[in-house]
Amino acid sequence: MSSMIKIGIVDDHPLLRDGVTMALKKIADFEVVEQGGSADDALEIAARFAPNVLLMDVNMPGDSFAAVRAISASSPAVKILMLTVSESIEDAYSALEAGAQGYALKGISGLELVQAIRNVAAGETFITTKLASKLLSNIRKHSGDKQKFELTHREEQVIREVSKGLTNREVAIKLELCEKTIKHYMTNVMYKLHVRNRTQAVAAVLRHWEGDHISSLCGALQRRDLNDNGKLSHES
Repeated sequence: MSSMIKIGIVDDHPLLRDGVTMALKKIADFEVVEQGGSADDALEIAARFAPNVLLMDVNMPGDSFAAVRAISASSPAVKILMLTVSESIEDAYSALEAGAQGYALKGISGLELVQAIRNVAAGETFITTKLASKLLSNIRKHSGDKQKFELTHREEQVIREVSKGLTNREVAIKLELCEKTIKHYMTNVMYKLHVRNRTQAVAAVLRHWEGDHISSLCGALQRRDLNDNGKLSHES
């Protein structure tokens, strides 16, 4: 790659942070612009230095997922790659849903980390193969539950707007329907999702959409592995 890839590193373990920094500085087109140890540091680094890729741990002082969400909204050019020991499916879901471009485990090799950073910098997604397998397994395990409900086009429109925090009245105005009709659609949605209120309905349908999204990311990962199986061994 001809241009430099600017990298920020945020992890609350200084030794690991310094080790990653030293390793990445050996890559000719990588430039580590700043380091930090908390979610607040991540926000500041994204705003002040605008790195191409921001490496972030999941478990560190502050709310990492909220920071990912805020950075994704305010600085979309900053691509986030989670680098963590957490193999939790929930953590992976939360990070990807918040806007992270990748999720890598700290046990990956240096060459894999370099490739992950390149992928994320190019706008692609990277998920550690081991974790991707767990994600796919989890999605398949619950695929039967997801197939128990099918929303109509209008029901999906309504729940999408409700998930943004809109009231029934606001949804009615936006979709040019009457408020009573919106209530009818929401009743149908809650019945299909087997939930008792709007909050539960939004949580259920977001997880449903999130699973579809991550399934598609994992599919892309598998295709990448098939197409690029020999790339890492030739990385300099």
